Amino acid sequence: MSQAIDSIHGDQGQLSHEPHVAHHFESAEQQYDSAKLGMWVFLVTEILFFSGLFCVYAVYRSLHPEVFLYAHQWLDKGLGALNTVVLIISSFTMAWAVRNAQLGQKKALMINLTLTLVCAGTFMGIKAKEYSQKFEHGTTWGASFHPHDNAFGETHDGGELKKEDMPPNTQLFFSIYFALTGLHGLHVLIGMGLILWLLVRAAKGTFGPEYFTPVDIVGLYWHLVDLIWIFLFPLLYLIH
Repeated sequence: MSQAIDSIHGDQGQLSHEPHVAHHFESAEQQYDSAKLGMWVFLVTEILFFSGLFCVYAVYRSLHPEVFLYAHQWLDKGLGALNTVVLIISSFTMAWAVRNAQLGQKKALMINLTLTLVCAGTFMGIKAKEYSQKFEHGTTWGASFHPHDNAFGETHDGGELKKEDMPPNTQLFFSIYFALTGLHGLHVLIGMGLILWLLVRAAKGTFGPEYFTPVDIVGLYWHLVDLIWIFLFPLLYLIH
C-alpha cells in the first residue's frame, strides 16, 4: 500500500516539473496534440462560415454580372494588391516566429512577432483608407448607396465611369464587399490582439523548445486569415 502511495506521489512530482501542462493532461505532448486538434476544428468552422459568404457572392454575381463588372471598378486594385503582399509577408514572419519559439530563440521570436504585428497594422491602415474613399464617394451598401456626382470620373484603371451607365442594384456589390472585407478585417484585429499577447509572454521568456503551443496555434489562425484574403482579392478586385 505504501509503495503504491509513493508511486502516485512520484508521478505527481514528475508532472509538477512541467509547469505548462494542465492537470487534466498526462503529458505535454498530449496537451499539444489536443490544442492543435481543437484549433483545426475551429478553423474548419471558420472555413464553412466564409464558404457560405462565398456562395452568396457566387449567386449574386451569376444573377447580376453587369453589376459586378461595373461596380468593381470603384475598388483600388493597387491598394488591394499592396495588402495582399503585406499579408503574404506577415504569413512568412509568423511561420518564422513559430520556428523561433521551437528553437528557444527569444530575441528572434519577438522580432518576427513584432514584424507580423506591424504588417497587420499596415493592412488595417490601408483598408481604412479604402473604406474612407468609399464613404467619401457615397459608394457604400444598401439604401445608403448614393454615389456623389463628383465621384464619377476616371476609374483606378484610367477608364471613365458615367452615372448613366450605372446598372440597377449596384449597391448589391458594395453590400457584399463590405460584408466580406469587414468580417475579414475583424479577424485581422483579433489576430493582432493574439499576437500582442504572444509578444508579452515571449518577453517573459515563456516559450521555448519545451513549450511553444500558443505560438503554433496563433500561427495557424493567422495563416487562415491570410488565405481568406488571397481568395477575396481576385473575387472582388479582379473581376472580368
